[in-house]
Amino acid sequence: MRKFAFVLVTALALLSCSHPAPPVGRWEGTYESDDVMVAVRLEIGSDGQVRVSAPDLQDIGAASAEERVQMRDKLATDLATGWESVAPRTMDFDGSVFRKPGGIAPQMIWKAKSRQMSVVVYLGTRPGAYIAMREVSDFSDSPWRS
Repeated sequence: MRKFAFVLVTALALLSCSHPAPPVGRWEGTYESDDVMVAVRLEIGSDGQVRVSAPDLQDIGAASAEERVQMRDKLATDLATGWESVAPRTMDFDGSVFRKPGGIAPQMIWKAKSRQMSVVVYLGTRPGAYIAMREVSDFSDSPWRS
């Protein structure tokens, strides 16, 4: 009986130390304020490797509505044409927060119950922008139109 209890306690201790598996899938999203635009693609493979791309435009406060349409199209094109060159990378994942290995700042936030992913984009000295992502089966030509 003692052996069984010891094995059970040891197994539970090892399970509590194991790293949770990151969610597998694809997400895309956008962020737009008066002064900034960002388009984001994210893919997490079954091996846990993360591919993310987030082209942005800053200091666009003086842009007209027509120019903003062109800017969205440019970011969508940049995202699509540059995607194949995005290298997969390893991230630390604690079950809800992704960080660069050994890093402190959150890079992505995962809410498993609602299956909601957010990507955090840091632009210069601005506070991080939390971008809500949409889970997709395949990436669209433009995340602005999704």
